[in-house]
Amino acid sequence: MQIQINTDHNIQGHEALAARIGGAVEHALKRFSDHITRVEVHLSDEHGAKSGKDDKRCLMEARLQGRKPVAVTHHAATLDQAVGGAAGKLSRLVESSLGRVHDRTDRAAEPPQPGPNLPEL
Repeated sequence: MQIQINTDHNIQGHEALAARIGGAVEHALKRFSDHITRVEVHLSDEHGAKSGKDDKRCLMEARLQGRKPVAVTHHAATLDQAVGGAAGKLSRLVESSLGRVHDRTDRAAEPPQPGPNLPEL
């Protein structure tokens, strides 16, 4: 799983920040790493030099193998909170997306269960 981090002109992107964010993303998505090819993280400070409530934004997009990309956004007071919130949301979204695929595959492989409307074979 490749992690790409992008920042706007209001956030100083440096190696320590990239390592911290990369670690948080890897930790949140490690159980899905076989299904994710790349995660793009976009960080921005929406009010620039002015401070404001929840003005840090983290947008995360995950590229899943053989599927369309999925994305989430989280606003918070600090970058760490924004990244943590977005990573949690992305983890839940990937889990539900992959779970639906597995559920459909499992249901297709299982024979129909006999019931009141289906005769036994």
